[in-house]
Amino acid sequence: MDISWDDARLFLAIAETGSFSGAARRLRIGQPTVSRRLAALEYAVGAALFRRGVEGAALTAAGERLVVPAKKMAEWAGELHRAAESTDSSPRGIVRVTGTPYFSFDFLAPFAAFVAQKHPGLRLEVQSQIQYLDLVRGESDLALRGRPPTSPDLQCVDTLDVPNAVFVSKALKARLPKKVTPQDLPWVAWSPPFEAVPPNPQLETMIPGFTPSFTADNYLVLVAAAEAGLGALVMARMSHRFTRATQLVPLEVELGPFSRSQTHLVCAKSALDIPRVRRVSELLVEEFQRIRAHR
Repeated sequence: MDISWDDARLFLAIAETGSFSGAARRLRIGQPTVSRRLAALEYAVGAALFRRGVEGAALTAAGERLVVPAKKMAEWAGELHRAAESTDSSPRGIVRVTGTPYFSFDFLAPFAAFVAQKHPGLRLEVQSQIQYLDLVRGESDLALRGRPPTSPDLQCVDTLDVPNAVFVSKALKARLPKKVTPQDLPWVAWSPPFEAVPPNPQLETMIPGFTPSFTADNYLVLVAAAEAGLGALVMARMSHRFTRATQLVPLEVELGPFSRSQTHLVCAKSALDIPRVRRVSELLVEEFQRIRAHR
């Protein structure tokens, strides 16, 4: 029997998200469509691929056997898509760029406006994600990541060193003594399921018994809480031409080894063969160079 790429992608979406609703969101289709298409796939295969339960969808033994081949199919589908698009000689169309919530909000959104002005035929789709998207499969074209790539199918185009700082509202700063340590501050931090996302682990290392004064699972909510004076927030202290006005002010607090971090521009090795992806990559590298030059 033949399993189409659409069926394999549906199967992988359920397997990796663990639910029909998660697969529907990833594929941008309705949940009833997911259920119907999976039923047709299971009928064709002649076996149940998932066990349905209140906690979601768990792989059966038959489903487990399909995971690795389906992932390889996804990687080759991504490669095929990039090869087909590399024949287009003009930089036009949509380029998907994924980054952390901070970088997406602070840098990528205004950068998208800059790209649209410079190249009217180009449009950026910003994918703000905590989890890394699979660039080899083609889930995104470019990524700004905190860790360098380890896969041989990925390449690091450029790396930007980023200083970090503690930011608080003006009202909170006025209430604090002139010299403060991390232990003296109330903190705004990530809530589950993102408690392993920086700076939570770093603050736990620095502050025994670390307990935030406020937590949320959304970056903009964290910023709003810090602006309201609920606590301090660690952010990149990075000046660029798109820097937005903020109600937060930096606080001189020693962060030790966590005072600097890196942002890596990453893509699949064949992605730069696509003119529109290559052009956006070049523009991002130019912005990284501008940031370095103005420090």
